[in-house]
Amino acid sequence: MTTLHRNLETDGKDWKATEQEYFDKVTSKNDLIIGFEILTHYYTANSTEIILVNVYKTWEDIEKSEAITDDLVKKAWPDEKARTAFFDKQKSYYDTFHSDEIYSSIETIGMKEFKATSKEPMIVYIRKSQLSMTGKGKGMKEYNEKVTLKDPYIQGYYPFRHAWGSDSRDFMEAVFYNSFSDIEKSNLKRDELEKAAWPKEADSKAFFDQLKLVFTGVHGDFIYHNLPSASK
Repeated sequence: MTTLHRNLETDGKDWKATEQEYFDKVTSKNDLIIGFEILTHYYTANSTEIILVNVYKTWEDIEKSEAITDDLVKKAWPDEKARTAFFDKQKSYYDTFHSDEIYSSIETIGMKEFKATSKEPMIVYIRKSQLSMTGKGKGMKEYNEKVTLKDPYIQGYYPFRHAWGSDSRDFMEAVFYNSFSDIEKSNLKRDELEKAAWPKEADSKAFFDQLKLVFTGVHGDFIYHNLPSASK
């Protein structure tokens, strides 16, 4: 995940067309990039955020992918002057500051994969939590099986954790919804599914007391739009 920031000194009118051109000519043709999203601010603390998400099967594929990308770039813009002009324009839309993090997916606790077909931007809710790292607590897999993966409003669910970055406690969950209103509907459905899964109050308390021990209690909520035409 690369977090970029809009350069507010440019009008950005050709930003989408520029990123779409790069996606069509490079990212979409690189088979080692098995997933890709461009996420833009919707409800976050920083309205300049633009997050590029590249998904790879293995760590080694990250490095291998760079060589393929370089080759695709040269084929897409064989003229050096035209190539330089394109990338100068692309860079102009962003501030010089950015950050990079690498995460590993956690399929063992449940994942809901999907292929987006909508031409309208989807809502991407990211919950960033801190793992307690104490070895205590359990229940994420059971919770996802009984609640998250049964929620019809959740189109996609992807849990992942720190592999390379500033905080080894990072645990992230990316949830795809068709609309912002579906988040509220999902919350109501989640309450319904939780009561069905743990109908007895004592059992419910025991389960969630254990689940809470997995985390420190600190978390952040971030809501983005994706760019469907540049989704892989």
